[in-house]
Amino acid sequence: MDSQEFRAWSRRAADWGADYRDTVRDKPVRPQVAPGSIMKQIAASPPEQAEEMEAIFADFEVKIMPGMTHWQHPRFFAYFPANAARVSVIAEYLVTAVAAQCMLWQTSPAATELETKMIDWLRQALGLPEGFSGVIQDSASSATLAAVLTMRERALDWDGNKKGLPGQRRLRIYCSNQVHTSIDRAIWVAGIGDENLVRIPTIGALRSMDAAALEAAILADKEAGFLPAGIVACVGGTSIGGTDDIAAVAEIARRYDLYLHVDAAWAGAAMICPEFRHFWNGAESADSIVFNPHKWLGASFDCSVQFVRDPESHVRTLAIKPEYLKTHGHDGIINYSEWTVTLGRRFRALKLWFLMRAHGLEGLRTMIRNHVRWSAALAERLSKEPDFELVTAPMLSLFSFRHQAGEGQDADEHNLRLVNAINDDGRIYLTQTRVDDRVAIRFQVGQFDVEQVDVDAAFDVIVEIARGLS
Repeated sequence: MDSQEFRAWSRRAADWGADYRDTVRDKPVRPQVAPGSIMKQIAASPPEQAEEMEAIFADFEVKIMPGMTHWQHPRFFAYFPANAARVSVIAEYLVTAVAAQCMLWQTSPAATELETKMIDWLRQALGLPEGFSGVIQDSASSATLAAVLTMRERALDWDGNKKGLPGQRRLRIYCSNQVHTSIDRAIWVAGIGDENLVRIPTIGALRSMDAAALEAAILADKEAGFLPAGIVACVGGTSIGGTDDIAAVAEIARRYDLYLHVDAAWAGAAMICPEFRHFWNGAESADSIVFNPHKWLGASFDCSVQFVRDPESHVRTLAIKPEYLKTHGHDGIINYSEWTVTLGRRFRALKLWFLMRAHGLEGLRTMIRNHVRWSAALAERLSKEPDFELVTAPMLSLFSFRHQAGEGQDADEHNLRLVNAINDDGRIYLTQTRVDDRVAIRFQVGQFDVEQVDVDAAFDVIVEIARGLS
């Protein structure tokens, strides 16, 4: 592809993207395809000769797009959002065109220095105190893994990376049953083992970790010869928004000298609104915090921010400095590849810079406040219907509900049929979970372009299909 073709196809791709965003509301949120149907349309072997871009692009539209779930659809109410504000997409165009490898300061000084500044902008926006620094990770999974590795090394007096885990005391990490499965995976990858992830019972409407039970578990483990290393607390868990009392957990972490990591991957974005910050009171005492601007804030995936209070411990755990990666003649610079498990790094800070400047914090706050208000209104409407029940009240913009099964029907089976029927219908997209071992249907408002009319339409779709099944 020469420069002329590159210019023409870049324009065509940009026009296609704008048209797609303008018309995505008219498409089914989830594709109406059978497993394997896309694969059958793709050639069995790679081409020996170059093909024309016109044919490639046509195949993209005809064969690929019909099998895509539309995460930017205003009626995407499933999982958590994976937003990509239009201005963030433009920034990604530029990042992709420049195609820099931003692992070290010297491999792109502007990328490193903008990342440092964007971390501090976000620290201020979330109301966190001075003293926190941080890094942009690809996802909360990577941030949590980095935190767990730091817990491990700190508890082992930095001998884990050097000597390995055999012969060391068995480490223990503590969390509730509301945390994301990325915590389990971090425990596996860190070599700590699933049996050493201690699940603490939860209490109250927010399903908070029971502080008394947490302390009792730590004391019992110490008595048994285990080595408590850290705690993973949760703000806005994936299932139903489970939220720990961070201040109470932080006090226990201080008392027993444990590393505290706070997973606020989704809900952290809401902390740009001062009225929601009570949900993470005490977060300023955490050793690390993760939140994903690529969820609710509008930055396109991937973009996860990990704040750390003691970067020296973090870097001591992760940094490797062979001669070919050293930057000579400069002191005090940051090489962010020393803050992450991966060496290679994309220029993620640019989309944050574009996003916050184009929308302003007040514009982003208005969006989040609307989502919380619309979700609460929908939850109230459903709760007033005689054949529906709220299972969990709204935590920010997330709640769960159930529909009453007909006589002789299994309630769990009925609600699974309902969520599948809703998704097969295509007008909205929801997901299910389990609460107290019963199936419940999740609903969350968070897509960047959603309007109140979309949330109102969701009520009509849910009620219509539920009563049709009955």
